[in-house]
Amino acid sequence: MEKNDTSPGERYTPVTETRFYTFGDAKNPFVLTSGKTLFPITIAYETYGDPKNKHRAILVLHALTGDAHAAGYTREETEKAREEGREPKPGWWHTMIGPGKPIDTDTFFVICSNVLGGCRGTTGPSSIDPASGRPYGSLFPAITLRDMVNAQARLMDFLGIEKIFCIIGGSMGGIQALEWAISRPDRVRSVIPIACTVRHSAQNIAFYEVGRHAITSDLGYDGGDYYESEGPHRGLAMARMMAHITYMSEKSLQERFARRLQIHEASPEDEDFPQFQVNSYLMHQGSSFVDRFDANSYIVITRALDYYDISADFEDDLSQAFSGVDAEFLVISFSSDWHYPSRDSKTIVNALRANDIDVTYSDISTDWGHDSFLIKEVIDGKLGPLVHSFLNNLDRELADANHA
Repeated sequence: MEKNDTSPGERYTPVTETRFYTFGDAKNPFVLTSGKTLFPITIAYETYGDPKNKHRAILVLHALTGDAHAAGYTREETEKAREEGREPKPGWWHTMIGPGKPIDTDTFFVICSNVLGGCRGTTGPSSIDPASGRPYGSLFPAITLRDMVNAQARLMDFLGIEKIFCIIGGSMGGIQALEWAISRPDRVRSVIPIACTVRHSAQNIAFYEVGRHAITSDLGYDGGDYYESEGPHRGLAMARMMAHITYMSEKSLQERFARRLQIHEASPEDEDFPQFQVNSYLMHQGSSFVDRFDANSYIVITRALDYYDISADFEDDLSQAFSGVDAEFLVISFSSDWHYPSRDSKTIVNALRANDIDVTYSDISTDWGHDSFLIKEVIDGKLGPLVHSFLNNLDRELADANHA
């Protein structure tokens, strides 16, 4: 075998590039569901596959703290990996998206954008307010899941995509996919909502409220206008630690960490008790999170999730909410998910079936909890084949219909 003398990072071609679409001005502002206006708005997005396949466009929607970089390797990351002598990190759904993968970019044209209110390239609280020349901070308006979808629709218009072949997303991404199907049924051919819900339970609201309180109680929060200082790093880290626990299952935590201690050399000045491995893991999750996410965005987006209720505009009748939907569905849940448990997905399925909507449902048995849709083992084992089969069957149906 020949020796590979290339350093980590050199073997990976930067195949993705984040692009930006900006729209809206004083004469034509973006109107939020609250009636307030926002302009200009910039949306960060990435595309994968051949634009000639826009008639087979798939819109991928990320979870709460995700971003537009769903697959492949960016130039910035490969160069950083090369400098640090490590393997580069791919997009968050790299296992799912690409040539020959479940979402096959040899067949489909795939788009992923960062949500409105975010901090990964799309307009959010950390963006510059043109009125003041400073970050919006506390002045950024409250947004809704529908506002996010409406902004995504503007991006689809810009890309020349009238009808989306499939909208797929996990967690918050799945909720947005449902909103797409309900509010814009004429633009959606099929939907794959994964591990999602139609509304937050009191327990979910409680967890997110504690996280927001941790942020706003941090002295560095400064009412949300902290961009010239360190900011509420401790509060944001605590919020992430709290939320991350809900994304895992009790069994996965037990099997991975149990009560094992983090072994380290204690110094004479070290008066702390030995650290549990799970403690160290959560602290790492918190500290790494503050390096890539904005506290105000966390507050804005979690509030949008808490207040969202699919049936609110339909007299709290879920069946009525889905009555105008014109899409085929593949609904997927995970047996060990207690953040959005399987019963939430079954509620969606029952409402769809009450309207005679074509729906396939699968509750995947897994020990990984809510985050199962991000786990390679789950994707390779069950999730990926389910999605691949659903998309290919729909593609054949569309081809047959066009040749009829």
